[in-house]
Amino acid sequence: MVQRFHVGRRLSEMAVHNGTVYLAGQVPEDLGKDIRGQTAEVLGMIDRLLAEAGTDKTRILMAQIFLADMADFDGMNEVWDAWVPPGNAPPRATVQARLANPGYRIEVVVTAAVG
Repeated sequence: MVQRFHVGRRLSEMAVHNGTVYLAGQVPEDLGKDIRGQTAEVLGMIDRLLAEAGTDKTRILMAQIFLADMADFDGMNEVWDAWVPPGNAPPRATVQARLANPGYRIEVVVTAAVG
């Protein structure tokens, strides 16, 4: 059985199947923030969605990070490193990509295990 959360016309924010949580790409709402602010906002969204699915960031299986500009890599990593619990850094990929909205500096996709 597949459970979908926050289902919209185009996408769901999250799906859970066989003990695995799949998040849609999470993007910031406040486009006036710098990379640190946008990263913190997106990671907060991830925390909330994972909690809703009954899990947390210690159970992330894979993270994919898309940056509009690799010049933001160090600033993003400052926030990421403070967010990831010691000993629980997940496998991760970070790439530069043209994002859907020119105001987005970051988008993050996460897959996690449930409880």
